Amino acid sequence: MKKKKNRLLVVLALALIMPATMMMVISIVGAGCNVVTPPRPEGPCDIYAAGGSPCVAAHSSTRALYASYNGPLYQVIRQSDGKTLDIGVVKPTRDDPGGYADAAAQDKFCANTYCWISILYDQSGKGNNLIQSPRGGAGNPTAMGGFNSLPIADMAPVTLMGHKVYGIFIEPGMGLRQDDPKGTAVDDQAEGQYWVINGHHYNGGCCFDYGNAEIDSRDDGDGTMETTYYGNAVTWYYGQGPGPWIMTDQENNIVGCVTDSPANKYCPDLPTITWRFVTATFDGEPGHWRTMGGDAQRGDLSIMFDGPRVQNEKATRPELISSYDPMRKQGAIDLGNGGDNGNWSQGTMYEGAMTAAGTFPTEETNQKVQANIVAAGYDVPRLSVAPANATDMPPGLQTFSPGSSQNTTLTFTNTTGAPVKGLNLSLTLPGGWKAVVQNSTETSKSFPDQIEPGASVNATFTVTSGYKAFNGDLVGKASWKNTANGKSQTETAIEKVRNVSPVKINEFRISDGSNTTNSFVELYNAGSSEVDISNWTLTMRPYQMPIFSSVNIPSGTKLASNGFYLLGLSTSGLAVPAKAGESVIYVRSTTGMSAGDVIEIGEGANMERRTIKSVGTAAGLPPGTSSGIRTAGQDTPPTVWQPLPEGPVITIPKGSTNVPVASVAGIVAGQKIGIGYGATYPVAVNPIEKYEVVTVTEVGKPGTQGFLSMDAKAGDTNIKVHPIGNISVGDKIRLDVESEGHGIEWVTVTRVGTQSVRNTFNGPLADNEDPGTGLDLAEPLKFNHSSNLPFACNGTGITFEPATAFDHSSNEPVLPLGTGITLDQPLTMDHEINSVIRDEKVTTAGYQGTPAPDQWFGGPAFFISAGNMVLRDAAGNVVDGLNYGLIVDPWAAEGYMGVSEIEASGCKAPSPRITTTGVNISANAINPVQPDMSTGRYPDGKDNDSNCSDFKVQNNVLMLAASTAGSDNIKVASVAGFSNGQKIIIDKGANSETAVIRAVGTPGATTTGTASRAGATAITVAGLSGFSVGQTITIGSGANAETATIATLTPARGRIGSANYNPVNSITFTAPLKKTHAMGAQVSGTGITLTMPLTRAHNSGAQVASNLPTPGHPNQY
Repeated sequence: MKKKKNRLLVVLALALIMPATMMMVISIVGAGCNVVTPPRPEGPCDIYAAGGSPCVAAHSSTRALYASYNGPLYQVIRQSDGKTLDIGVVKPTRDDPGGYADAAAQDKFCANTYCWISILYDQSGKGNNLIQSPRGGAGNPTAMGGFNSLPIADMAPVTLMGHKVYGIFIEPGMGLRQDDPKGTAVDDQAEGQYWVINGHHYNGGCCFDYGNAEIDSRDDGDGTMETTYYGNAVTWYYGQGPGPWIMTDQENNIVGCVTDSPANKYCPDLPTITWRFVTATFDGEPGHWRTMGGDAQRGDLSIMFDGPRVQNEKATRPELISSYDPMRKQGAIDLGNGGDNGNWSQGTMYEGAMTAAGTFPTEETNQKVQANIVAAGYDVPRLSVAPANATDMPPGLQTFSPGSSQNTTLTFTNTTGAPVKGLNLSLTLPGGWKAVVQNSTETSKSFPDQIEPGASVNATFTVTSGYKAFNGDLVGKASWKNTANGKSQTETAIEKVRNVSPVKINEFRISDGSNTTNSFVELYNAGSSEVDISNWTLTMRPYQMPIFSSVNIPSGTKLASNGFYLLGLSTSGLAVPAKAGESVIYVRSTTGMSAGDVIEIGEGANMERRTIKSVGTAAGLPPGTSSGIRTAGQDTPPTVWQPLPEGPVITIPKGSTNVPVASVAGIVAGQKIGIGYGATYPVAVNPIEKYEVVTVTEVGKPGTQGFLSMDAKAGDTNIKVHPIGNISVGDKIRLDVESEGHGIEWVTVTRVGTQSVRNTFNGPLADNEDPGTGLDLAEPLKFNHSSNLPFACNGTGITFEPATAFDHSSNEPVLPLGTGITLDQPLTMDHEINSVIRDEKVTTAGYQGTPAPDQWFGGPAFFISAGNMVLRDAAGNVVDGLNYGLIVDPWAAEGYMGVSEIEASGCKAPSPRITTTGVNISANAINPVQPDMSTGRYPDGKDNDSNCSDFKVQNNVLMLAASTAGSDNIKVASVAGFSNGQKIIIDKGANSETAVIRAVGTPGATTTGTASRAGATAITVAGLSGFSVGQTITIGSGANAETATIATLTPARGRIGSANYNPVNSITFTAPLKKTHAMGAQVSGTGITLTMPLTRAHNSGAQVASNLPTPGHPNQY
């Protein structure tokens, strides 16, 4: 005991005379045994602090950014049980300084399941942790209520400091954010930022950013954000070659340089980046900014741009230089998205930081940070495992059927920095599986030759699965001796595998065009023997909605080899559960139903028939309306309010009789609503959600995301705001964030006046613009607050009875139930949500035609834009899954996600629809703009574990101009995929006819928007669909027809007041027109010419199909 006490006194004495970093070399472990460990390396934030620019946000999933940081780097959440684990920093040992992420802890915690990154911790001590991005003003959010999806935790393995770590892999739809920051730069305050990213993972979508953004997740105008950016978007500024480029997002402008004219977006000195690992910095101060970039594995940084702010003539006041000078930053922190939550982007981040408000790191400091990054040793993953036929583009999944064999390749790359000897590659298998090196009986492969640094070798194994169904991991293992230190080392890599019966989601249709719910899902047994699919489930989740139920396949159901099992969407379905004794049911659709119809409610032994007494309104939004919530998905109902920057999640406790909402659309006093409950946050695991049904007694005001219209000073008792209409006396509003020169405070409204003439999106109000009388406050302000500052007001919400029995939280759905269907007598049984409702008299809703489905399902109805489907066996193993339209549930995605090009958007099945942007369909078109088409595998059952290559849609397009009987030419939106001699199907139903193509010409057809004179070089048009630059088109008809070549196409876009606002579509030609053309004149390509004249007239909007959906029969694509 005395020896232990003396040793402690020595350490305490050393603490008084030695620097903190030197103290790290001494550890007291065990029963008093001294172990000398290497010092922890300093991190970038140590360097920033030494240079006078301390970090206020420090984020990394790979390492500590301070030598002294020992807290968690990030948190993962596990799919199997919803539990979480903080992934920390590996502590120093005798031969290892530590400081890198504990990837082994993640691998152990996440074994045989999926994990998401739910928190990226701030190492600076400010608490600026990045969490799931809330709904914003743009993008395609996919998780419940408009949250972005969370990153999958193991998508980006790399080597750092000689060890495996994981980066943050952002797919379109994903994002992390902090809208309630502390200490970051606001207004025109200076700041610095850096990040390390994967230079080979990018796209042209908006916007792969990291840095300072808006605190309301919306576009609040030019200069309201300031981040690093990486990608090859060309909508704004762009540089040499195809990109990608290191630039900065300053809102409504991804900026790579500043040119003499804001119309000139080309940056001649901005290079295309080719490095695998990239360091990029951004530093901004009043009137000046600088970007630097370099190879994160070697060398110094180079200056990408160093100069003034963007110049333009959009300043709204004489003291302002431009709409970007001064800046109007708000201090939020985003990762992977634009400031307005534009989440079409992709990329991978490893580390990054932001410096304190009022600091501007020097070039010398940035070079020291770069040297630190290089010394840390980023490199490619040391070991990878993939299907042998997809090593370059691994799908992340390998699906087996029980007892089947496939080839799997392990690839080892020597990233140790020294020669490797005695390398052995092997697989750790699930129980009952076997694996041998291809064409041998060996279970592992040894490499007798020395493997030099940077070299790669591989071994392919023939893997035979067991006979037990399984979802989990196939683990690759490498072991070797490092010649530099003589030590034996090991590394592992993980591939997800399924061992399941070969039943596939084979084809699905959402709409036939006329009937938007003529939906089916077809399953197919691709195996050679019958499969018992009793008690299997099919779960469908429309994007932005939670899961309420699954389709359950009845007991005793068997699917023959090469057989089809067809599920058809019923006429309607229950929108909320119905209980025995109730005589009014609330349904998702009443289309085609009439009083006196006999309907079936439920199926099998739980089915009962009733006669409709009266038909009211269906649940959901009235036809042709929307919730008005920005970025809300098609047909999604209102949601519980999400306030920003506070929140984003608020919880309304059980026992409440009022709930704040984002919209009151469709909600009527006296009617019932369903309020969702059961969600968990962050939104990733997707537990089963339920509705609590209440009766609305009063419809109040929805929540408001507003702005201060004028600067407010400490001591003021009035604030000028926009908008004001949904703010009431007594409302409490939080102002500001914790920042230099500002502070957070709550104010209470005592009088509601008038709003300012506009918001400050386009800049501060001018002297001649009316600021309105604003809001009077109960107490004087304690802090100064800037014009353009966003705030949230919860509104008076929806009042109802009885009081809730459950908690309800932000972004859970609030479903208007309408007046429903009244039955002739009460129900005798309980029926669950989405129970089948069938009305045999209805021919305009639900699945129609032949063959009859093997099973009906009542919902959910598909969203045409995007959704997810997961098929599970009776034990809960995932048998098959897909995302269509968007990556709705990333864990269920199949296919390589790393393709990087301007339009890359991850791997998903196509939605069975055509995009009608720019399509001009005449007002009298009797055919809708969506043709009859499906998404399916071709040939049937094809499964390479890749949604994007396994699934196809028919090559169906729209006619853009009407054709008369006797005509042998049709004008179409696209000619891609059509060929001479091909048979096509024109129109549908009774007006359908087949034809054979004689000649494929050019696409496009529209009409002029205004009259044009001879000599004009441009025309306005109704649409641009099908046209392309360089195409020769015809304007006018008959004797007045002439041809012209397209020089540019300019689409209508933006909103009034936005920087890119353009109200009309226009075409510019390479030479002036020779003739005058009236408004409404036809403008078209040469179209498709047929071998025989048409026998029928076809309206604009008629479909032209290569093939049609084939429910219950072999697919045709």
